Amino acid sequence: MGRQSPPRNGVGGHDFDAKKKRKVAEIYQALNSDPINVATLRRMAISEGGLLTDEIRRKVWPKLLSVNTDDLPPLPARKELREDNKDYQQVLLDVRRSLRRFPPGMPDDQREGLQEELIDIILHVLQRNPQLHYYQGYHDIVVTFLLVVGDRLATALVEKLSTHHLRDFMDSTMDNTKHILNYLMPIIDQVNPEVHDFMQSAEVGTIFALSWLITWFGHVLSDFRHVVRLYDFFLACHPLMPIYFAAVIVLHREQEVLDCECDMASVHHLLSQIPQDLPYESLISKAGDLFVQFPPSELAKEAAQAAQAERTAASTFKDFELASVQQRPDTVLRQRFRERLRGEERLRGEERTKSILTKPRTNRFVKLAVMGLTVALGAAALAMVKSALEWAPKFQLQIFP
Repeated sequence: MGRQSPPRNGVGGHDFDAKKKRKVAEIYQALNSDPINVATLRRMAISEGGLLTDEIRRKVWPKLLSVNTDDLPPLPARKELREDNKDYQQVLLDVRRSLRRFPPGMPDDQREGLQEELIDIILHVLQRNPQLHYYQGYHDIVVTFLLVVGDRLATALVEKLSTHHLRDFMDSTMDNTKHILNYLMPIIDQVNPEVHDFMQSAEVGTIFALSWLITWFGHVLSDFRHVVRLYDFFLACHPLMPIYFAAVIVLHREQEVLDCECDMASVHHLLSQIPQDLPYESLISKAGDLFVQFPPSELAKEAAQAAQAERTAASTFKDFELASVQQRPDTVLRQRFRERLRGEERLRGEERTKSILTKPRTNRFVKLAVMGLTVALGAAALAMVKSALEWAPKFQLQIFP
């Protein structure tokens, strides 16, 4: 593969500030190094602004997923894919309902062509991986990759993603998805026990966050720029990062939650309507910090009672990252967290701890922050266990409006 060249246009023009120019230069330096510096690419994807442009994403996303772009297999014939395919009708229905996921103003014939490609990608991945099961909302993830990288590369990226980060959502049952949702309340409890206790009293459960989690927020955010920014972050991190991001959204809305009527219907309605004007960069930063302070291994006892770690994406993530022969994404997060702590120490000395989210009724922050800085990813991954906690209230909820 030849050397990557920074884009000449499409990334800001005359008003493109020096900070972004430096970031672009650093990304291309990492892409041009031998071997490619995936650790730097992860850091760039996590840091403010993410990967900046879709042109850069087309080059970096495959590196974050260890996908070889030099020899992409051709897609099978459309007729062959669709004949006697058990998932075809459901996929077709979901894709037809996905109009708002395409850029406004896109010509109908172009959108319809992309929808056909979207169907083909999904069916191809399922055909090649019979252990995977389609779920409603999967197409919201696939369409994001299709719009950014095109059909052939999207197929390769989605297949890798589906057998790793999304693996839990694609089981024959929702058990592992429910177990991941069960991490939400322990994270909230570590940071803000008042909000946690209020939600417990309201018996709202975690079903409001289901569509967030299984679509990587693609279904609920209307601005495509925000969706791809989150995908930069999630692709560079541990598979459980989306549940940490869900937690910081709830925590960000603390006052709205506490001002709400303390009953299930009211709190569920509030939380299921995700604001479109979220401070994404701030929330991404907080989610990364919380992962370091309260890694999955520290939350497992609260989130689970019966160990079935070998069945979850978190347990396979170690193998996935080792395949890339590069620095672990959690190491990037821990390094970033240490740098933030050092910066706060210089600015405020001992007062720095007051500015970091932590649980007021305990001193666990100090212990967990230290452990978070040193915990091995393998330990965090293997701590992901099967939960026996209560699932959602047993009545109909509109998960996908």
